[in-house]
Amino acid sequence: MDMLLHGNALLALMAAVLWGGGDFSGGMGVKNTDGSVGGALRVVLASHSMSFCVLLAVAWLRGDPFPHGAPLVWGLAAGVTAGISLTCFYIALSRGAMGASAALSGLLAAAIPAAVSAVSEGAPGWMHIVGFAVAGVAIWMIAAGDNDEASPASAGTFWLAMTGGVGFGIYFVALKFAGTTGVIWPLATARMGSLSICSLMLGAVLLRGGTEDARAKLSRRAVLWAASTALLDTSGNLLFIAATRAGRLDVAAVLASLYPASTILMAAWMLRERPTRRQGLGMAAAAVAVVMVTI
Repeated sequence: MDMLLHGNALLALMAAVLWGGGDFSGGMGVKNTDGSVGGALRVVLASHSMSFCVLLAVAWLRGDPFPHGAPLVWGLAAGVTAGISLTCFYIALSRGAMGASAALSGLLAAAIPAAVSAVSEGAPGWMHIVGFAVAGVAIWMIAAGDNDEASPASAGTFWLAMTGGVGFGIYFVALKFAGTTGVIWPLATARMGSLSICSLMLGAVLLRGGTEDARAKLSRRAVLWAASTALLDTSGNLLFIAATRAGRLDVAAVLASLYPASTILMAAWMLRERPTRRQGLGMAAAAVAVVMVTI
């Protein structure tokens, strides 16, 4: 059991690293568009289309049977919530209040699966509970670091970030239940759901936005960032599904929700954005939380 727990935690942390890189790439992709809802949807659709094609090919080569019943429904539900959540999250980020948006969504993404896990798998030990609390503090400190250029969050941005966080939390839970029969098809069916809902949303945006928005296209740089997002996000999702199969959902979700640390480090490496002292303390707190959760 200890080996499963440690494997569960390791896989979740690896997912966090890749998810953070995927968020950085996705944010850069949206930055290279017009920054509108349509631009965010195009980046998500491009990324998830690439991901779906690869997953479909791998599932076919492996001869994995297509899921039916509850796993299929959970996979599609995961994709629908992911599509809506990512769009809301990207819009919130594009409005400038990145720290508050990332912190709020990260906390909700961790809290919802933890609550579901406590009901379905039993309450965790006190050390894990304290570790989860420390992880929550770490997420907030890392994501909501001081930024003199950041814009204050409006009420609309707050609700967008909260919608994104709730959706991410539901996505974690749905992906857990979709992954009971495997790893590849659950994510592939999730991509089917996200592609469907994002296509409908983009269609609505185009009908509302007129000919100028209809003619807008992704630049070559944005497509490259979308491809990077597809690689990192898909790999992170596969590791997260494996983590939920190897141990408790709350452990996997809370540790995977530390992904803002990876995003901050990617920005420091590629954009020379130096982490603030608060973010550094948050990363130290995250390390303490990891130790407490894995004991």
